[in-house]
Amino acid sequence: MAVHSEPDWLWRGTAEIFPHNADSHNSLENLGVLIQGDRPLRIKLGIDPTGTDIHLGHSIPFRKLRAFQDAGHTAVVIIGDFTAQIGDPTGKSEVRKQLTADQVKRNAESYLAQLRPILDFDTPGRLEIRYNSEWLSQLDLSQILELLAKMTVGQMLAKEGFAERFQKENPIFLHEFLYPLMQGYDSVAVQADVELGGTDQKFNIAVGRDLQRHFGLKPQFGLLLPILLGTDGQQKMSKSLNNYVGLQEDALSMYSKLEKTPDRLLGEYFELLTKLDLGQLPDNPRECQKLLAKEVTSQFHGMEGAIAAQETAEAIVTQGKAGNTDSVPEFCLGEVTFPVKLAYLLSATGLCPSSSEGRRQIKGGAVRLDGDRQSDVNQEYQQPQDLDGKVLQVGKKKFIRFTVN
Repeated sequence: MAVHSEPDWLWRGTAEIFPHNADSHNSLENLGVLIQGDRPLRIKLGIDPTGTDIHLGHSIPFRKLRAFQDAGHTAVVIIGDFTAQIGDPTGKSEVRKQLTADQVKRNAESYLAQLRPILDFDTPGRLEIRYNSEWLSQLDLSQILELLAKMTVGQMLAKEGFAERFQKENPIFLHEFLYPLMQGYDSVAVQADVELGGTDQKFNIAVGRDLQRHFGLKPQFGLLLPILLGTDGQQKMSKSLNNYVGLQEDALSMYSKLEKTPDRLLGEYFELLTKLDLGQLPDNPRECQKLLAKEVTSQFHGMEGAIAAQETAEAIVTQGKAGNTDSVPEFCLGEVTFPVKLAYLLSATGLCPSSSEGRRQIKGGAVRLDGDRQSDVNQEYQQPQDLDGKVLQVGKKKFIRFTVN
């Protein structure tokens, strides 16, 4: 399968490049000229490690960052260890919980480990990892006042989320107004030429341009990327909505989720999550689903792991059994008190969000144990040995193999 070449890959899947005002009417052309210049560009991407897990939706800007690395430019990843203690208020209907420095540090270590399959960590000069406490913690009150003087309350209330909260009379705390200013100041500190972000980050990136101009620097370009819809095809990918594919998931879980991607999302997923030529995809939607699942899974588990996951997933569907059970995620029964009901096991393993949902799935005929349909909502198991080595399955893409040790 063919892949796109540079510089096409730099623009693939881009939602917007700005500015696009009177003196810069063609953003793509102007940025293209800059990219072809005589020095590597500094491409900024900031992350606030407010959690421990990254999913495919989070990976979109990092994939674009890798494209710039491959084109010879410098990726500047800013770990918002200072700003994460505030939390980005973008799109939030209420104030975000503030994190401790230790929580942020642990989360940042997890984030970086998950990004290794995507970014080039090894080529000299291609990656800088910076922590914004390096400069933000050094600002004194007079410097903070200088930043505050660059933004009006009216401008802040125009930011996504603030206006809605204001209208609903939900609290907006003053420290939240500092967030876009501090993120913007990051662009000053690292002298960014381009900043990447989702379409919901345009306000913050524009603030960075304003502050760079204020401090005598050439304003950065903003390159915005789409927000990935989740596997349900309805809302943006989110762990809380259980419509996500995590970067740390085992190969079988990742493959099984992706091979069920709704047909109408296949083009978007191929465009944003792969480098495959969109003009050479299979005509059959089912073949597209399988190709997508194998391609993305291989990025994190290697092609051998992706093929093994595909074979196991097909065996589960066609034979009702787990095939190569080595690739099925495991659940240790030592964590369960026996005797135990099947509905509770469905909840305890994470196959269902609750025991009541587990009972509903049993009634609906969606639950199998080693390929045999389970229909008794009161089914109970007396000892771990009754389940050792067996595969519990919900639907066609959720399964777990039980172990005693």
